[in-house]
Amino acid sequence: MYPPASPALRRPLAVALVVVLCLATALATAVATVTLTRSSAGSPGASAPAPAPAAAAPVTTVASAELATNAAYQQALAAAPPSGKPNVTVIGTGGTIAGVATSRSSFTDYRAGQIPIADLVAKLQPEIGVVADVETIQFGNKGSGSYTVAEFHALTLAVDKALETSDGVVVTSGTDTMEEFAYWLDLTVRSRKPVVMTGAMRPTAAVSVDGPGVIGADGPANLYNAIALAGSRATSCFGTVLMLGDEFHAARDVTKTSSYRMDTFQTRELGVLGWIDGTNVKVGRAPSRVSMCNNPAKWVTPFDLTTLPATDLPRTEIVYAYQQAGGEGITALAAAGVKGIVTAGTGAGGVSADQSAARTAAAAAGVLFVSTTRTGSGSVYGSTAPPVVAGEDLLPQKARLLLMLSLGFAKGDQAKAAAWVTSIGNPEWSTAGRVAANPAQAPAPAA
Repeated sequence: MYPPASPALRRPLAVALVVVLCLATALATAVATVTLTRSSAGSPGASAPAPAPAAAAPVTTVASAELATNAAYQQALAAAPPSGKPNVTVIGTGGTIAGVATSRSSFTDYRAGQIPIADLVAKLQPEIGVVADVETIQFGNKGSGSYTVAEFHALTLAVDKALETSDGVVVTSGTDTMEEFAYWLDLTVRSRKPVVMTGAMRPTAAVSVDGPGVIGADGPANLYNAIALAGSRATSCFGTVLMLGDEFHAARDVTKTSSYRMDTFQTRELGVLGWIDGTNVKVGRAPSRVSMCNNPAKWVTPFDLTTLPATDLPRTEIVYAYQQAGGEGITALAAAGVKGIVTAGTGAGGVSADQSAARTAAAAAGVLFVSTTRTGSGSVYGSTAPPVVAGEDLLPQKARLLLMLSLGFAKGDQAKAAAWVTSIGNPEWSTAGRVAANPAQAPAPAA
């Protein structure tokens, strides 16, 4: 055991400890908290006079050191709307949140895409009127899996158009492919203002569009919180985020993990970006993309859809690997004119012997491949150059969208497309593109 410090040393040590504690407290206070206030003005659009809701409490965001030092993010956070309240546009595309069930207890027996988005927002009045001035756009009203790439293209343009005048946008959709909606918007929306995806795991109404609420319906709370999150500006420069169950996730990383559970959306490797507790919006971490907020040219992707029609986006597909999988699927897709294929491989990207042979032949015919894993988490490392590039930790369905956009905007230049896949698709985020120092020596994805 060390001997006790002498009395002569105790005073300097105590003084030093006090100084360190004071400095730590000051630094934590400077970095940790940013506070926004919401207006307590009346609620527009209420159908009948109602008691004025109590003023909403401040929205507090716990800022990381990166956010606290990023000037563009801080300016967006502090910008006060002229009306005293943010303007938020809600764009409805349908899904379970707009669904009508056969009874109040029918959680799985319902018709998606029935209730107009204006009606869903109206049900939140007068309370939502305290949080934001809300406008609605009915983009569509059907299940998320029914949307085409051409409709995705049009949705991006609608979101950017709304952000010309709104402080933030909320997009409602079905949860089946919501993560694909979100990542598409993350890759293509040009504005750095907040874009929030939300929906529901249970339908909102029973029997008819204006019928009683389904027991335990999560849609109203999700929509309310999504509007509050978009209006708070806390996710400015984050790209698109997905908000359900009081938590919000990065579009790139989140995935649906259960067919029916209410807490279906998870970010397996990195965890949530933040959460909403009542009137408190908490940001626990930020996507690395935020570090580019001060430089719009680096923050935005090359995928400006105003310059490329949807018809110029090539077809890309996903092939699943499993024990003794045949290669005919890859061969048939290549023969059908598919320009890019994502393999959802076993483990770290492995494919069967037959699939590997078919991939080699298709690559020789001009098909670009991205290797990903079917495991749901983890990374695939390897080549950053054509014909097979590693998708790192991108899920197959996300990699497909990125590959489609990269091929479309590269206009036949596979090296450029591959560089975008391995840079924009990387969790560290770089729109400059990256290539291996010696691509020929880079390890190939697992066969």
